[in-house]
Amino acid sequence: MIFWRQMNFEGRAGLILLAILVLMALLAPLLAPGDPLAITGEPMLRPFTSGTHMLGTDRLGRDVLAGLLHGTRTTLLVAFSSAAVALIAGSIVGTLAGFLGGIADTVLMRITEAFQTVPGFLLALASISVTGPSVATLIFAISLGNWTQAARVTRAEVLSLRERDFVAAARTLGMRPLEIAFREILPNAFGPTASLAAISVAAAILIEAALSFLGFGDPNRVTWGSMIAEGRAVLRAAPYLSIVPGLALVITVLGIHLIGRGLSRTERLQP
Repeated sequence: MIFWRQMNFEGRAGLILLAILVLMALLAPLLAPGDPLAITGEPMLRPFTSGTHMLGTDRLGRDVLAGLLHGTRTTLLVAFSSAAVALIAGSIVGTLAGFLGGIADTVLMRITEAFQTVPGFLLALASISVTGPSVATLIFAISLGNWTQAARVTRAEVLSLRERDFVAAARTLGMRPLEIAFREILPNAFGPTASLAAISVAAAILIEAALSFLGFGDPNRVTWGSMIAEGRAVLRAAPYLSIVPGLALVITVLGIHLIGRGLSRTERLQP
C-alpha cells in the first residue's frame, strides 16, 4: 500500500496494466483450456462472429483468444526471467570489478565492453542459432545481451561505496573480501541497478517477439511474435490476426515503461 501511494499516476497506470496481464497469464488455463495450438474451428473466423471464438480463428482454425492468453504466459515468463538473470549476472560482475579493482577490474570491464559492441538482438539470434529454440535458450540468449548495463551501473556504485566507514568497520571485524563485497556493499549498491529492471523487461519483450516473428521462438509454445508472423501471410484478408497480438505487445511495453517512469520519479522525490 505504501508503494502504491508513493507512485505517481503514470506508475499506477503501468501497475494496473501489468496486473491485468499477470492475471491473463495466470488464468489462461481456465479461460482457454486445452492446447492453444489445436485446431478448434473453421479457419479465418472474424472477431465477434462466433460464440465460441470471441476473437476469431487463424487460417488453420486455431482460436486467437487462446493464443493471446497463452502467449501472455510465454512473454512474461521469458521477459521477467531474462531480466532477472541479466540483473543478477551484471550485479555480480560489477561488484567484483568495482571491489577488487586493478587487473580484475580491467579484465571484467573489457569483457563488458566487448559484449556492448554487439547488439543484444544479434547476440540472442546467434546464441539460439547454435543451441536451438526453447524457452530456456530464449531466456539465456536475451540475458546474454542485457547484463552489461547492470554491470556498469553496479561497478560505479561499488566504487563510491567501498571506501565508506561501514566497509572499513567490516574489514576491522575480520570479514573476508568477498563477504564484504556481497554482504555489505552489494545490497547498498543494488538500488540504482534495480531501477534498470523496467528497461530490461521491456527490451526482453521486444527481443522475444522479434525472435519468434523470425521463427526462432519455441515451436511448442504460442507467442505474440509467432502470431504476428502467422497473420502476416493473410494481412489483407485478416488484419486482425496481426493487430490483436501487436496491440497486446504495445500495451505490455507501454505498461512496463510507465512503471519505470513512476519508479524513477519516486526515487527523485525521496530524500
